[in-house]
Amino acid sequence: MKILFIIFLFLISCESYIYNDYKIIDYQNFLEQDNFNCSPGGKYPVIKSATNGKYFEMTTWGIKPSWAKEDFRSLHNARLEGIDQKVSFKKLIVNSRAVVPLSGFIEWSKVNEKKVPYYFTRADSEDIFCPAIHDAGQFTIITMEATELNAKIHHRQPVIISKSQINNYFNLNNNAVEFLNSVKAPELKFHPVATDVNNPSKNDAALINPIN
Repeated sequence: MKILFIIFLFLISCESYIYNDYKIIDYQNFLEQDNFNCSPGGKYPVIKSATNGKYFEMTTWGIKPSWAKEDFRSLHNARLEGIDQKVSFKKLIVNSRAVVPLSGFIEWSKVNEKKVPYYFTRADSEDIFCPAIHDAGQFTIITMEATELNAKIHHRQPVIISKSQINNYFNLNNNAVEFLNSVKAPELKFHPVATDVNNPSKNDAALINPIN
């Protein structure tokens, strides 16, 4: 099974073996099909942590704080810079951490006055694990300034940790911001893909095929 998210600028996928590593909450509603075009507002599998271990739970993409007015737009991304100061996030980064497993993501860049999507994966072909925060059945992914290479396409990218670092992020005794700032971003590779990734009705593996 693959799962793909569109997060404003990101397209994300997840390999099925990941789901064997953690227990699943509410299995009947758990996403069990290939999904190559997830978008904000949908529910997707997110890794969370409790005293009895880590688990997957379907969680809505985009946090809308309880105090927000009705016309408040859900927050799909949270900048690492200042996350521990922002009213919407400062408590969540301390006590409500989550991880979103990915295979890749999409960033858009302007080429000859046209917007072109690029599909990013790890250069070592390992899966990507994006630190996130969650609240009341909702989550948002943490982002950072893009590395020098990735900045050629877009100035932001998700923070990325390895599977072996998940426990460190979930350890509430660790300062999450200090930990994430200490993590070296992995080398990524990318290629252009068709603009069909911007069409919610499209949902197949062809979305991440390279184009000339």
